[in-house]
Amino acid sequence: MNEFAHDAPFQRLLLQYTQALITQMAQTAVCNRHHTLNQQFCRWLLLSLDRLPSNRLVMTQQLIANMLGVRRESVSVVAGQMNKEGLIDYTRGHITVLDRAGLEERACECYAVVKAETDRLLSDIAQP
Repeated sequence: MNEFAHDAPFQRLLLQYTQALITQMAQTAVCNRHHTLNQQFCRWLLLSLDRLPSNRLVMTQQLIANMLGVRRESVSVVAGQMNKEGLIDYTRGHITVLDRAGLEERACECYAVVKAETDRLLSDIAQP
């Protein structure tokens, strides 16, 4: 028996979510190969913020490094630079975004690609 046969809207939602996730995974692979760590960090921060109700993340440098596939020390350098520039406030696992527009300027086009596709596919779902 097909679990989705009686719930076409639910099936559609799952397929849309799957497409959005595949887009994000593919774009992340491209991004990791072709863009700087600064650009990747901005993309990652922005995509994370898009899924949160505030401008604050609780995330260690090690976890960010794992997500981006780089060394923790590299994340420390990038986060410190962005902290000095006033884009973020970073203290011991707490990141507060102070200048979202500044992050968007520094992010590569991968952020816009993923955001546009996610918005298109999941526009009928309530956002935080």
